[in-house]
Amino acid sequence: MQTDETVSPETIERLKRCSTATLTTQLFKRGLSNLYIQGIARQTAKGGAMVGPATTLRYIPAREDIDHLGVFEDRSHPQRKVVEDIPGGHVLVMDARCDASAASAGHILLTRMQMRGAVGIVTDGALRDLPEIAEMDWPVYAQGGSAPTNLIRHHAVDIDVPIACGDVPVYPGDIIVGDHEGVVVLPRYLADEVATDAEAQENSKPSS
Repeated sequence: MQTDETVSPETIERLKRCSTATLTTQLFKRGLSNLYIQGIARQTAKGGAMVGPATTLRYIPAREDIDHLGVFEDRSHPQRKVVEDIPGGHVLVMDARCDASAASAGHILLTRMQMRGAVGIVTDGALRDLPEIAEMDWPVYAQGGSAPTNLIRHHAVDIDVPIACGDVPVYPGDIIVGDHEGVVVLPRYLADEVATDAEAQENSKPSS
């Protein structure tokens, strides 16, 4: 269930102060137990929490007669288009079918999205240029690194459709929250109440 309502800046700031551990507990209280993306890790040490609505990109397996370097000359190619069109404040979430044998993006594309105001990226696959990515002051989540271009394994087909990322369903506009432990997906209609209750849970923790 989604609505057309946007999430308030206040909710975004509350979620930045909440750990993914706390958020998964709040989701479990509401009967939701499969919204923590498994098999990925934060690839950048710099930067704080990542919170923003999901823009999604879906890959299917590549095919040699279609996926060649010339496809990137087409400005409507889904990977190129999503990098140029992602709204500021959004998180790009990529469905790479949990296949880390080739990169689903690289440092140049991530830098372009950062410059355009995106607040982070999540893929259940791999990324190339990982040493350069590791120096970015920007939240990046992936399985790890893989040098081969995405074209040998991945064919980008859809933007802003429901996807699976790490076997978690992600709908466009879901609120994506990432910390240095991992990434959790919040259904947009629950974001305000989960943020309020999660912040209260965080504030009730005994001080050390």
